[in-house]
Amino acid sequence: MTQLLGLVDVAEIRGDASRVEIRAVDFDSRAVAPGSLFCCVPGASTDGHDHAPEAVAAGASALLCERFLDLDVVQARLAPGRMRSAMAEAAAALHGYPARDLQMVGITGTNGKTTVTQLVRSIFDIAGRPTGVIGTLDGERTTPESPVLQRLLADLRDQGRHAVAMEVSSHALAQQRVDGIVFDVAAFTNLSHDHLDHHATMDDYFAAKASLFEPARARLGVVNVDDPWGERLVRTARIPMLPVRRSDATDVTVTVGSIAFRWRGRPVTVALGGLFNVDNALMAASIASALDVDDDAIVAGLAHTAPVPGRMEVIAEAAPFSVVVDFAHTPAALEVVLSSARQMTTGRVICVFGCGGDRDRAKRPLMGEVVGRLADLSVLTSDNPRSEDPVAIIDEVRAG
Repeated sequence: MTQLLGLVDVAEIRGDASRVEIRAVDFDSRAVAPGSLFCCVPGASTDGHDHAPEAVAAGASALLCERFLDLDVVQARLAPGRMRSAMAEAAAALHGYPARDLQMVGITGTNGKTTVTQLVRSIFDIAGRPTGVIGTLDGERTTPESPVLQRLLADLRDQGRHAVAMEVSSHALAQQRVDGIVFDVAAFTNLSHDHLDHHATMDDYFAAKASLFEPARARLGVVNVDDPWGERLVRTARIPMLPVRRSDATDVTVTVGSIAFRWRGRPVTVALGGLFNVDNALMAASIASALDVDDDAIVAGLAHTAPVPGRMEVIAEAAPFSVVVDFAHTPAALEVVLSSARQMTTGRVICVFGCGGDRDRAKRPLMGEVVGRLADLSVLTSDNPRSEDPVAIIDEVRAG
């Protein structure tokens, strides 16, 4: 344990750390097993220090804390505000810094992260680079807390994976979950109204995303410069940046379940509907190209990509109608999805949607306005209301 603590800038240690063997780093007292280093993470609604007794009772060998507690266990005290960064560093060190043995691709942005990671994986797999994915489809959080993330990376390394494509959320960046990782490529898809219950303003939201494009976190950036925030990022980032534009694709054709276009003189077909997926495919192609995948393998990988669950996913396609499911949960995402639906039909567009509870309330009437404007019929329903009254949520959507 002494060697591990030497990496995390500990202010003071109480007890004999040299006799303690650490087998895991944990932040959830319910997950603690004998030999764990329990990190007392202060949170918005709960404080890990309050759960330290449970962790010790479950077998935690030591605590990483911001204040000493009346518990008979080795404790390492950090300066206030250092907990999350220290937890990430300790978890990375415990697992032998697995990201250093993997080609790391991190994708951030409001929309498109999940699809781009799946496209990248398909390209890399075809290119003979077995790739793991970490993101929304695989766990409780878009980007796991650092102890979980480092354990996942170590598992992927030990399975013989060559690369990892992962979604990097603004929460993860603000909460230092990806500290201890330097991405070979960081990609930015777009930015629009979301998570303003967590970030005070759009500028704060952008700053969190932009922090991925720092020399300590990434070697190269791939950025959608058709998005105004992406154009701003290219101007301000301190790492090399590769711009991507929709005009990189020509002869674009869009159907309910596929897109086709030409890229670098080659015909490309992807089993994903919606014009916005041209942007996602171009992002994935540019990421792969930056990592020395040849163009033919990129085209083959895009063609090999399976439909992404819940992302413009065709559920039924038979006359007289098609049914498509999309994860769109922001005003901008709804706008592009419904605009794509309008382009793909000569009939009516019917939209069934809802807004989640205990999340950014300001976007609800904005989402209502978009659907009211772009759909012929809107059906409001409940979407995980959590602690809120579902009818009250619907009323806020209806206001738009």
